[in-house]
Amino acid sequence: MLLHSPRRGFQRSVPLGAFVLAVGSSGCGASRFWAPEPVTREGDRILRLWQGSTIAAICVGALVWGLIGYVVFKYRRRDDNVPAQNPYNVPVEVVYTVAPILVVAVLFAFTFGTQRKVVSTSARPDLVVEVTGFQWQWQFHYPREQITVTGTPGAVPTLVLPVGQTVRFRLQSTDVIHSFWIPRFLSKRDLIPGIDNEVQVQVKERGTWVGRCAEFCGLDHYKMSFSVRAVAPAEFRRWAAEQRSGVAAGAGDTL
Repeated sequence: MLLHSPRRGFQRSVPLGAFVLAVGSSGCGASRFWAPEPVTREGDRILRLWQGSTIAAICVGALVWGLIGYVVFKYRRRDDNVPAQNPYNVPVEVVYTVAPILVVAVLFAFTFGTQRKVVSTSARPDLVVEVTGFQWQWQFHYPREQITVTGTPGAVPTLVLPVGQTVRFRLQSTDVIHSFWIPRFLSKRDLIPGIDNEVQVQVKERGTWVGRCAEFCGLDHYKMSFSVRAVAPAEFRRWAAEQRSGVAAGAGDTL
């Protein structure tokens, strides 16, 4: 006669408890499926697509494992007798042919719609920033404001943006392929030599975040970081005036 060991039961419950605690403590991160919280309007759309795709994947996975479990338990045998075999089953074959097509079609429709909205650009953006990537730093040029912020090996550049306004980034590279990536924007865009690339965002809240190059571009690729600071429009105008007048010195100065 085997007796249940309390110690063994406790040992088995520890991993499960730790998993439940980790999921519960993640809070809103779990609802986003551990994606960063977006700080742009475009990031919100990308997050919704990510959530929908993940939920669809979970549902499909649960259905497949459920069917596998059903077959395994219902048709398990302890002898060598083989269950009745049918050469075909039209309803089942129709379902497992049509269902994947419908899933792919729905995901494609949502993906296409999200991409169309995210990559669209307005005719008259509130702010234009020309982003230039070079080995191994960044330069941010504001043509209307006549401001240029260039990173150096000893100081990362700061990209200052106004909250609630449409900002268009014109991306270019002077040497190799770089990638303009701000994780909290939930998107990135490549800088390819000889190709003019653009991306448009609208930051929805104030804050400071980190940007990086997401494309391996050479020996000192890891040095290609920059800072992003979103401020109120009035504060942005004051910063721009100070930059033009030479009051603010250096790319890494704070407001």
